[in-house]
Amino acid sequence: MVKQPVTVNGVVRWRDVGLAEIAPEEKKERKMVVLRHEIGDVLRDVRQRQGRTLREVSHNARVSLGYLSEVERGQKEASSELLSSICSALDVPLSAMLREVSDRVAVAEGVSVPDTVPQEFSQRYGRDLTEELGIELSGSH
Repeated sequence: MVKQPVTVNGVVRWRDVGLAEIAPEEKKERKMVVLRHEIGDVLRDVRQRQGRTLREVSHNARVSLGYLSEVERGQKEASSELLSSICSALDVPLSAMLREVSDRVAVAEGVSVPDTVPQEFSQRYGRDLTEELGIELSGSH
């Protein structure tokens, strides 16, 4: 940091210049992202969209109800094997779940990530926007 003399009403004072002026602009407070919270939120959202209970998913995933509940609430770190089992029970590819987690983390970090999901993948596992738009434009529901 560099100091520069500044005269105010005949009194000389030293003012910091250089990096001190740039630092506050570059230094932005970012929300700390806890990955287990984001994973839990996505798993809960998927399960609830399917209208399924914790009990049903925990049975199909062969994991205890309490542990699955803790994973969904972000209280436990799930192993890759456990995440794979839960995703299988939800009939959702692990990659799709992780993609949604990644998108949420990017939003929390203020990062813009372009959509790079191949159309075949989104048609098979997600929404087909072309088809949905075609239905809306034709007026049939």
